[in-house]
Amino acid sequence: MASEVAEMEDLIKAINTTPIIDNHAHPLLIPSALSKYSLLAITTEAHGDAMRTTTSTLSHIRAVKQLSDVLGCPPTWDDVVKAIEAENAKPHHAWQKRCLEGIETILVDDGLDGKDEVYDYAWHDKLTRSECKKIVRIEKVAEEIINELFKNPELAPEDVFGGVREAFEMVIKDAIADPEVVGFKSVICYRTGLAIPPHMSMDDIEDTFVDHITQLRDDGVTHFTRIDNLPLNFYLVNKTAQLISKSPGPYKKPFQFHTGLGDNDITLTTSSPSHLQAFIRKFPTVPIVLLHASYPWTKEAGYLASVYDNVYADIGEVFPFLSKEGQENAVREILELCPTEKIMWSTDGHWFPETYLLAIIQVREALEVVLSEYVRDKALTVPQAIRAVQDILFTTSNDLYGLGLKLSPLPSLTPPPAVSSTSLPLRALPPPSSDLHILTSFLEANPSVKFLRLQWLDYTSILRLRVIPVKRALEMLKSSPHVKIGITKASLGLLQNDTIISGATATGEYNLQAIMSTIKPGPSDGYASIQGEFTEIDSSPVSLCPRSLLRHTLETSKSVGLEFLLGFEIEIVFMSRSHTDGKLSTLYNTAGHSWSASRAMQGSKIIDVLEEIYDTLSETGIFLEQFHPESCSGQYEFVLPALPAMEAVDTLIHAREIINAVVANHGMRATLYPKPFPNMAGTASHMHISISSPGGDDDEVYGPFYAGILKHLPGIIAFTYSNPASYQRMADGCWAGGRWVAWGTQNRETALRKVEDSHFEIKVLDGLANIYFATAAIIAAGTNGEKEKERMVLGDCLKDPALLSEEEREELGVKTGLPKNLPTALEILEKDEVLRGLLGEEFVERYVAIKRGELDLFAGMEEAELKIWTIERY
Repeated sequence: MASEVAEMEDLIKAINTTPIIDNHAHPLLIPSALSKYSLLAITTEAHGDAMRTTTSTLSHIRAVKQLSDVLGCPPTWDDVVKAIEAENAKPHHAWQKRCLEGIETILVDDGLDGKDEVYDYAWHDKLTRSECKKIVRIEKVAEEIINELFKNPELAPEDVFGGVREAFEMVIKDAIADPEVVGFKSVICYRTGLAIPPHMSMDDIEDTFVDHITQLRDDGVTHFTRIDNLPLNFYLVNKTAQLISKSPGPYKKPFQFHTGLGDNDITLTTSSPSHLQAFIRKFPTVPIVLLHASYPWTKEAGYLASVYDNVYADIGEVFPFLSKEGQENAVREILELCPTEKIMWSTDGHWFPETYLLAIIQVREALEVVLSEYVRDKALTVPQAIRAVQDILFTTSNDLYGLGLKLSPLPSLTPPPAVSSTSLPLRALPPPSSDLHILTSFLEANPSVKFLRLQWLDYTSILRLRVIPVKRALEMLKSSPHVKIGITKASLGLLQNDTIISGATATGEYNLQAIMSTIKPGPSDGYASIQGEFTEIDSSPVSLCPRSLLRHTLETSKSVGLEFLLGFEIEIVFMSRSHTDGKLSTLYNTAGHSWSASRAMQGSKIIDVLEEIYDTLSETGIFLEQFHPESCSGQYEFVLPALPAMEAVDTLIHAREIINAVVANHGMRATLYPKPFPNMAGTASHMHISISSPGGDDDEVYGPFYAGILKHLPGIIAFTYSNPASYQRMADGCWAGGRWVAWGTQNRETALRKVEDSHFEIKVLDGLANIYFATAAIIAAGTNGEKEKERMVLGDCLKDPALLSEEEREELGVKTGLPKNLPTALEILEKDEVLRGLLGEEFVERYVAIKRGELDLFAGMEEAELKIWTIERY
């Protein structure tokens, strides 16, 4: 008995110390691209709306528990996300290295993503014991070739076809000779299904391709993206196999095929590897790898690998996409027929390092369960089971891909959690998401929080709040699904001095409902902040609610296929406050302060302030991309990360509050006032925006979007320059966006600066704007431009628009000036029927009324008095 236990321990040791050759995976995202994709994708093939219910799948629930064990955080999705963000902020790729522990090398298919969003395959060497190698995705190769030829209007479709054939063959031959390339991959499963005809007429292939190219050009398409459901798909696969089979020497590089499990772009019935039999017979010397366990056709994959010498079965991707039982069944099914030396494994890791981590944890668990069961049932001896582990995780891939690596057991892995995730009781699973669940989980992670700030940004851009003790909030959630309090309807009709404008009323009440998913610690110790939305007492929406307006706008955009990433630059000026009379003055020790000057980063006091801002933001999950001195005395810029639109706006508000609180604690004042000093640079709140939905970087998508914004920009200015002081900053030649309706590539003197593809910067926006209103106006106008297929009538302005000659102005179409003051901007907004209709007549009417109320209020103040009055509030 003792010897049997010892032998079983040997098996378990082998399972946990055998290094992994990951024979199929994809690159990790670079930091700036992380926020473009949902982390929910780590356990599902679903996309878009279908991803909404992912959190109730067994695979997701298990992943949350396993990740929380590794991260040492509570087992909730929100806590896991926050913990991952904190890990990603650490230097030297420590988290990525932890996630890929145990991987010897990765064979990287880098054809899934845009190369500007992911690391190069060789970069992953720093995460593995041995150098990573490359898998060439043949459809990607062909599509890039076609696109380059397609863009040349002088090439006839027949010439494009000839060029594709010649260039494709050359690239594949080069890849066969390239030692960095160890294999090829086809996704024809997605394009036509796997029933590949062994023979096709070249005339038919050419005719259908020529017809397709001709039709694309007739339709005005300028960018070729995908070879889909064409005979050319069959040609590419057959040609690649032919070239592999004819390559010199007995060793042939393997050819991988996506089979089975995939997103909804696949036709499941044609994804069974059994459709490949004719192709397999045609190329008996070409090693063929059936990827992704061919799920749900796993038995078919096992059969093919057992009866054809050149076929191998990969059992990846089911880890972590299937439930625990589903994974174990997949392992059992492949072993029903398939020799272990024909089985290999992969993570199919992509984008997020957590996909690798979960796959590694779960495959080792499945092998332990299944192989231990076979040993106990005498179906395998322990040495045979150990051989199976080594075959699946290392040896089969090492031999098939000609890697020449030595199997050296791993010295040790990060210790597993004390509680095995394979034996968790059901009660340990996270309950369904709810406000009570979110709040209690947050409080477990932040036990010092005693008060909740329930906030709303009013029409004058004053952040108002109610403070609710945590104890009271928990009591409310026992009897109600949401924390909500009654607020007078006058709250959406107040000026800065709390007077009610004409047309608003103190009669009646709204509910202010906490949007619990926005909860973040701060801005002060013991407090947490939550953004609120107004509803009627019967829970129906309020058209005047600032945050609801933006949410509705984003929902409208999403309905037409547009989603966005926003990133904000917080420019803010620190001012000294007198300890005797409280008056404000230029920040101490700022002689020599200038843009990006080292001089402005000297002195322990300012360094302490800046580092405290960074640390406090990081503690709340807001990780700055950079910060630096700006041009004005005491002015600094803090660059926030790109986030989905609503999250970005909520984050901007919270980040400003933290900066204000930290600076105030040091006896200073931080202000967003647009022009605190007349002879110095102004202060803005530039918005970076890109279209993150599929196709967003295509000119035919983002061109009409930005054309729509520019068309309505004079009216939008009423929201982005919402205070009379805003127009003090509007000037030419100051990098402030100028005074003209114009755009230009990398031109900081135009209102819109094109950075790259759909990434633009909105320059004409400052910190006095209600950012919900400004963002809603910008996105609503852009979305309408896309819906109406607005044509970009303005040319790319590459110089200061104020310096254009009349001839240049005529050529570029730069003829419309921006409104020079708030009254003019409000008049233009009222006349813009389209923009009013997009935002809602009732809302625009209330907004204009409040702004005119502000103008009346300001008219009674002296200029110097109004400036200080405004600085103290913004």
